[in-house]
Amino acid sequence: QVQLVESGGGLVQAGGSLKLSCAASGRTFRQYVVGWFRQAPGKEREFVGHITWSGGNTYYADSVKGRFTIARDNANNAVLLQMNSLKPEDTAVYYCAANTRGTIGIKAFEYDSWGQGTQVTVSS
Repeated sequence: QVQLVESGGGLVQAGGSLKLSCAASGRTFRQYVVGWFRQAPGKEREFVGHITWSGGNTYYADSVKGRFTIARDNANNAVLLQMNSLKPEDTAVYYCAANTRGTIGIKAFEYDSWGQGTQVTVSS
């Protein structure tokens, strides 16, 4: 497993932007797949998108496609989630997760390492 630390959450008005960071502690992402998930109060954890660290290939949920972008930050051994055109329904705790087997998936159970989460609140 790898230790993950998210940062960058906060309060933003609708239409605004935020950038989240997921840093790996103790080891590099290597051949991992790094995903972002979110969980709003009373709802199940929802897949947002993922990136393959080796190839940089990305995939997004339909609800965020065209607004969110996931990218590698090689210098800091981190994965970034750039969120633009934010909506109140994007309000949630955002988690990054790593699939250390390197397999691509969109289900939470497919990821074996998780960060502690960071709150994103979008006001209307």
